[in-house]
Amino acid sequence: MTVTAETVRAWIAADPDPATRGELTELLARAQRGDDGAHVAQAELDSRFAGPLEFGTAGLRGALGAGPHRMNRAVVIQAAAGLAAFLAEEVGPDFTVVIGYDARHGSSQFARDTAAVVTAAGGRARLLPAPLPTPVLAFAVRHLGTDAGVMVTASHNPPQDNGYKVYLGGRAVTGAGQGAQIVPPYDARIAEKIAAVGPANEVALAESGWEVLGPEVREAYLRRVVSLLPARHTRDVRIVLTPMHGVGGATAAEALRRAGFGDVHVVAAQAEPDPDFPTVKFPNPEEPGALDLALALARAVNADLVLANDPDADRCSMAVPDPSVPGGWRQLTGDEIGALLGAQTGAAAAVTGRGVLASSVVSSRLLERIAHSHGLQHRTTLTGFKWIARTEGLVFGYEEAIGYCVDPQAVRDKDGISAALRLAYLAAQLRDSASSFVEALDELARRHGLHATSQLSIRVEDLTRIAEAMTRLRSSGPATLAGSRVVTTTDLALGSAELPPTDGMLYVTAQNDRVIVRPSGTEPKLKCYLEVVVPVEDPNDVAATRRVAAARLERLRADVAAAVGM
Repeated sequence: MTVTAETVRAWIAADPDPATRGELTELLARAQRGDDGAHVAQAELDSRFAGPLEFGTAGLRGALGAGPHRMNRAVVIQAAAGLAAFLAEEVGPDFTVVIGYDARHGSSQFARDTAAVVTAAGGRARLLPAPLPTPVLAFAVRHLGTDAGVMVTASHNPPQDNGYKVYLGGRAVTGAGQGAQIVPPYDARIAEKIAAVGPANEVALAESGWEVLGPEVREAYLRRVVSLLPARHTRDVRIVLTPMHGVGGATAAEALRRAGFGDVHVVAAQAEPDPDFPTVKFPNPEEPGALDLALALARAVNADLVLANDPDADRCSMAVPDPSVPGGWRQLTGDEIGALLGAQTGAAAAVTGRGVLASSVVSSRLLERIAHSHGLQHRTTLTGFKWIARTEGLVFGYEEAIGYCVDPQAVRDKDGISAALRLAYLAAQLRDSASSFVEALDELARRHGLHATSQLSIRVEDLTRIAEAMTRLRSSGPATLAGSRVVTTTDLALGSAELPPTDGMLYVTAQNDRVIVRPSGTEPKLKCYLEVVVPVEDPNDVAATRRVAAARLERLRADVAAAVGM
């Protein structure tokens, strides 16, 4: 649909930011020139006015730029006004909001705009004092008892993106969801309020009156994180740490230091926040090549492990020495890290016999076996910590996308810093028992079968391709996968007694291989999650079982790619 010049001019008139006003003014002028570039400019305008940037359970996330379908001050001001209207209706005019932000382009301005809107609406806005990790904001919601929290971040998205996460707590949400990100019906109710907001220039903005917090929240967070580890235990572990140009470096390094880990080497080129992420193609520790600098430093200093946070430090990845792989270092998968942390938590919780381990539906089924082996319960949830963190009785939760919640009482979200400390502690535990991360994974395989996982991720420019692929799978899904008959086909959109409806297809074969195909909730990707389970026939040769599993995963990947048709 072609946007009209009148619609564009109306948005320009309401835009409070001279930079984005100028951006649209120039695009409109180019579209009206009638030269060879006019159609390109018009197509760009059509993209920017394709509709409002959708507010959902992930809040807002999109590319920076002018127009209603981009992240900019006008869109953020309208979102903040809608959130304020929801809170005023839900808990009363004295509602409170704590606001955090990362170091991406626009983040600090978006945070200040949110504080100005909340204050003008009669609420109490409490602004974190500097760019800080998302887990610090999630901690602050519960620590301060606020009715809501806003975190301005696009997490591990590319540099051109930004986002807006919303948490509810205080009087707005009680029970296990207090302090977690929004889920239905809250997302729809807030979206309705946002849709009712008029032009951005008609939203009242206070010039002052919000509270800028001091260092006390970050200090309380650090004390809490350090308290998760036993006071007396060896800490003789050499660690390489990278914050991936994000805001977690100083906080993670300080947490490790206070916990007794004094031999920490931070990757210098990635140590300071930089919104352009110059040393990586994508600022995501899972992406190929993202850990190259960290691994080079690890080899140079003869480290025991590499810990990597994403830019807002809510995720954590790890690499460990492994002489059996090229280069001598092995980056563990999110599922492998989840199993290790789950086993560590399970052993501690088994003392009381109370506690629930939880993982998302696309994560490995190994955590369920680990939980049961310790006499604990396990729950499967929808993808995202907004669901995992709501699990009643939760003591540990994870999702395969390197997200881990090791302290749900304080942080009802994934937390890459507390997870990093727990992994450093696990390295010390394993060293004291003359073991290693590789041996610990082998032992889990001996006990529960080798659970090998992988992912096929397809990035698209045209989102209709994803919808078409899901339609194909629903009408004519695969009959066999990796040479084994598909015995269970589940359309996750129909929901079940365990899971609310979500867009996805799940397949299980006679060999107990599993495939889940779903659109990404935060990126233009179709994601296919693959898992094979292979019994360990020879306890002394787990490597042979890994080779069998790897070969089967490759067959599975090829068959899924063909079934998806992309």
